[in-house]
Amino acid sequence: MDTDPRQELCDIAGQVREYLALQRALGLERAELRWPELPAAPAPSRPTLEGVRGELGECTRCKLHAHRTQIVFGVGNPSARLVFVGEAPGADEDAQGEPFVGRAGQLLTKIIEAMGMRREDVYICNIIKCRPPNNRTPEADEIVACQPFLLQQLLAIDPKYICALGGPATQTLLQTKEPISRLRGRFHDFHGIPLLPTFHPAFLLRNPSEKKTVWEDMKFLLRHMQQDQTG
Repeated sequence: MDTDPRQELCDIAGQVREYLALQRALGLERAELRWPELPAAPAPSRPTLEGVRGELGECTRCKLHAHRTQIVFGVGNPSARLVFVGEAPGADEDAQGEPFVGRAGQLLTKIIEAMGMRREDVYICNIIKCRPPNNRTPEADEIVACQPFLLQQLLAIDPKYICALGGPATQTLLQTKEPISRLRGRFHDFHGIPLLPTFHPAFLLRNPSEKKTVWEDMKFLLRHMQQDQTG
C-alpha cells in the first residue's frame, strides 16, 4: 500500500510539536544562537608620496646609485587625475632632481599645456629614479628594484588615467614585450586604471613627424577625461 507523502509530513510535524512541548514542560527553552560581533576591520590606509619617498631613502638597491647625482622621485599634484610615466632621468633631471626638465621635458610641458593643463595639475615620474649611464635604456634588474616604489606612487596618487611615455614605461607597466607602435592609441587596463601608451617626447625630438600621432593620442585621452567629468 502506497503511503501518502502529505500524510507523512503531517505525522512528522505532529512529532516535532510533541517534542517541543516536552522540552518546554522540562524548562528547556530553545537557546538563541548569535554570531559573535566581530570588530570592523580597519580600512587599509593608502600610502602617501611622502611615505613612499621616505621608504625609498637614499636607495642603493641597484647599481645605478653609484653614478647618480640624486634620486629623481617625481613632481606634480599628489591628487592628480592624470599621471605621466616616463622611462628614466637624463642629465638635466639628474642635476635638478626633477623629471622631464630637459628638452624632452620642455616638449612634454608644451603637450600638457596644449591639453589645457599645467605641469602642476598632473603628476610626472619615471619607472626608475636614477639616471642610467649615458642615458642608456634601463636594465631589467634596475626596473625590478624600482618597480615597488613606482606602484606605491601610483597607489598614493590614485589617478583616473595614466599616460605611459615610450616603450620601456609601457612595457613595464603592462608587463608585455609588445612594441609601443602596437600598443599606442588605445587604452589598456592597469589595475583598474585606464592606461594610454604613446611615444616618448625624446622620440618626437628625433622624429618630429610623429608629433601629430602623439597629439591624436592626447586628444583621445582628453575626450575620455572630459566625458568622465560631464558624465
